[in-house]
Amino acid sequence: MIASLRGTVAHLRDDSVVIEVSGVGYLVGVTPDVVRNTHIGDELHLHTSLIVREDALSLVGFATREELGAFGALVAVSGVGPKSALGVLAALSVAQIVDAVAAEDDAPFRRVSGIGPKTAKLIVLQLTGKLVAPAGGAAAPASSDRALAPQVVQALVGLGWPERVAEETVAAVSAGAPESTGVPGLLRLALAQLGPARAEAGRG
Repeated sequence: MIASLRGTVAHLRDDSVVIEVSGVGYLVGVTPDVVRNTHIGDELHLHTSLIVREDALSLVGFATREELGAFGALVAVSGVGPKSALGVLAALSVAQIVDAVAAEDDAPFRRVSGIGPKTAKLIVLQLTGKLVAPAGGAAAPASSDRALAPQVVQALVGLGWPERVAEETVAAVSAGAPESTGVPGLLRLALAQLGPARAEAGRG
């Protein structure tokens, strides 16, 4: 795992840099801010994530650990790949991402190229509680499963399931979930239960 790189910038592109480290040039995908603030010949330190695919290995890099952490959280969201996650971080700062998630506002994510309405909604739901709040911010009080259920039902309906099916599924998973389970947790449980059902329906 390549966790960071420090070396000399040998080449710049719109969305990547080549950093020479001990005679080896590493191509690293970066946000436009990194490119704007970097010149060939500069020493550059990036916090990196290695993306492993069947047909390729690629690196993405960030100026701060906070950006790297936000990238990791974004790519863990269903439907968000490395390219889309970089697009979010190119358009929004970590503070803006945290604020949007805390406010349950998916509009900033919908404005990012490649992020559709359903994926934007999933980003908000699945990142809740996973990003560091801005300094001085207070955590919201926990809600009961009964109070959270309508939010989860609404999310499932927005993702394409009939309202009746969503309500029955949420009621079922809520009954067996710990009291501390929030909206993202309930949604994941509901999606896990609905996934096989949808697959079986598709084969029928």
